Amino acid sequence: MRKIGFLIPIVVIALVALLSSIFVVDEREKALVLRFGQIKQVRTEPGIGFKVPLLDEVVRFEDRILTLETELIEITPADDRRLLVDALVLYRIDDVVQFRQAIGVGGTRQAENDLSGIMESQIRAVLGSQGVTSNTILSPERSALMDQIRENADQRASVLGLSVVDVRLRQTNLPDQNFDATLQRMIAERDREATDERARGQEAAQRIRALADRTYEEILSEARRDARIIEGEADAERNKIFAQAYGKDQEFFEFYRSLTAYEEALKGANSTMVMSPDSEFFNYLRSDQGSRSDEGETR
Repeated sequence: MRKIGFLIPIVVIALVALLSSIFVVDEREKALVLRFGQIKQVRTEPGIGFKVPLLDEVVRFEDRILTLETELIEITPADDRRLLVDALVLYRIDDVVQFRQAIGVGGTRQAENDLSGIMESQIRAVLGSQGVTSNTILSPERSALMDQIRENADQRASVLGLSVVDVRLRQTNLPDQNFDATLQRMIAERDREATDERARGQEAAQRIRALADRTYEEILSEARRDARIIEGEADAERNKIFAQAYGKDQEFFEFYRSLTAYEEALKGANSTMVMSPDSEFFNYLRSDQGSRSDEGETR
């Protein structure tokens, strides 16, 4: 019985030592086994591990993607419009050994403080660089700016054993003291753009009107030219017909011409004419037979 009573504490101590030498690494974490601050094991895969009881310490690190929200950062883009921006950062611990050596016992809290400083400097550098205006930050080019911030921050954070997965700019606001001045400046710029657009529209309208007037004059000139050509051809044709008629019956042609002259002369209400009675104009009016003699006297 004494032997059994003596063995029980030994078994218990051995069991406790065995249990304390076993540790489990979850699939959501990584672990380091430290002995007096020195790294003895690196566990990046889930499973069961062993350590020396009382001498070794297991330090666990998150293997999942972590989030960090930066404070509001005041930036001054190229157009001198001050903006307040903040960002949501997704990061993870990529190298636990380097992370431990760079951060020490500060852990995730210290890492977030260091990463916040990196993010602030890179946001200022990218959004305040040459050619980046407030309109650029608020345009679809914002995505390219966020990618550039992420790449720069990832390079800086790699010395901490961290990997920056993504960066999203959230708020982009104007400081209260600059809001009214910026609003008035934006209104003035829009008015200037509207004035420029109206001026360009008036210029285009004048060009169109000038072109239309020129086209009208060209068409009218061509129509008048064609009309004169047609009139000339008609006159030539008329003269030709008259000449043919005169050649066939000279006396009838002269009679017809006289009747036409009488019709034109006696138009309207006034039929009074002051002429010499011996004028050839009255030859057919004095004729009893509808013809005239060679001497111009009635037969």
